[in-house]
Amino acid sequence: MSTHTGLSPQVRLVNEIAVQFHHQAPEQAAAAIAEHIRAFWDPRMRAELLRRAEAEPDALDPLALAAARLL
Repeated sequence: MSTHTGLSPQVRLVNEIAVQFHHQAPEQAAAAIAEHIRAFWDPRMRAELLRRAEAEPDALDPLALAAARLL
């Protein structure tokens, strides 16, 4: 996972959200993060996150990447 420097706003934000779920089982955490994104993110933000997850998977926290794959 990269540092926050140079990351897109969507990657930075989803990584910050993922940190809040590290205490949960990975599958549960990924599902909760994906649900949060569906509920609160604009469709354009979600689309950009999916583009970034495909192009730069190493930039995402593993839980954030798992959540993106659930969208």
